[in-house]
Amino acid sequence: QVQLVESGGGLVQAGASLRLSCAASGRIFSLYAMAWFRQAPGKERDFVAHVSSTGLNTYYADSVKGRFTISRDNAKNTVYLQMNSLKPEDTAIYYCASRDGSFASGAADEYGYWGQGTQVTVSS
Repeated sequence: QVQLVESGGGLVQAGASLRLSCAASGRIFSLYAMAWFRQAPGKERDFVAHVSSTGLNTYYADSVKGRFTISRDNAKNTVYLQMNSLKPEDTAIYYCASRDGSFASGAADEYGYWGQGTQVTVSS
């Protein structure tokens, strides 16, 4: 059974940094692409960033490009999201997701496994 567990969220002021982690178990982590999505209150779930199975290929939403960095440590079965220069509009529940296949995607419906989410709140 695949399990994804996010951690690292919290309440910070604008301009601060946070690092989210997502620990995976239940299948061979290094074979599958991973992504981060987020959902703000009253809004749909949006793509944030994705990384290929090897970690060599990454892609970001325009809204976070240059501020967020996705990475993975296949030896630790963990994917990270380093978030710098946080803004109030980054406030959301952040979810990690895993999809079958080594190449990542920005489409939420291509991911079959999801974590429970971690809350990130950025105050102005």
